[in-house]
Amino acid sequence: MSAKGKKKARALGINHVVPEVGDLDTALKFYSAIFDFTLRGKGDHNAFIDLGDQFIQLSLGKTQETGDKRHFGFVVDDREPVRRALKELGAKTLDRRLNFRDPWGNRIEVVPYDDIQFAKAPHVPKGMGVHALKKTPNAIDELKKKGMAPEG
Repeated sequence: MSAKGKKKARALGINHVVPEVGDLDTALKFYSAIFDFTLRGKGDHNAFIDLGDQFIQLSLGKTQETGDKRHFGFVVDDREPVRRALKELGAKTLDRRLNFRDPWGNRIEVVPYDDIQFAKAPHVPKGMGVHALKKTPNAIDELKKKGMAPEG
């Protein structure tokens, strides 16, 4: 309850992120060269990349200036294929942690699933065809502190 006694909605997570792009077909070609994903749908002004129980909506029309801090973290099972794909594309990484910009200046940070406080319910990766996702001891400890450690 808040100080005034009114219940607030509990933020539970992020359903989707909407990066702006200059061309949907070019964006899909760029992202599919880096990531294995399922295209949920595509219209004249939007394309939807399925991430299991979440998605990314690519939106046609770049209206924002490129920002240095504004970004989103893309969680992956293995960062090395991303690193190789970016090198093959000639895309410059911004740092060792694997931040890069897409052709429209959107900054993406590639985050390893095993070492973050983010856990998919077991049925979600299974439905995505992803197997053997594990967490590092550090990530498990962080999740335990919050009472959110995966079982097993």
